[in-house]
Amino acid sequence: MGGGVIAGLVLGPVLGLIVGGLLGFYIATKMFKKQMRENPPITEDQIRAMYAQMGRKPSEQQIRQIMNMMKSQGKK
Repeated sequence: MGGGVIAGLVLGPVLGLIVGGLLGFYIATKMFKKQMRENPPITEDQIRAMYAQMGRKPSEQQIRQIMNMMKSQGKK
């Protein structure tokens, strides 16, 4: 009878840590993806600067296309 109590005292916190870790990881991943969607790592001005460094002038359509590609990558 005493062995069951000891096993419960050991397994309870261990299972709690495992479940808490998995839950924390899931929540952190969701929040990170949401932040990346709302605040993309590259802006339209940065895209224009990259094109200028290559000696090209991008059209607005090209800039929108690149931004849409970045957003679609963030959804995956």
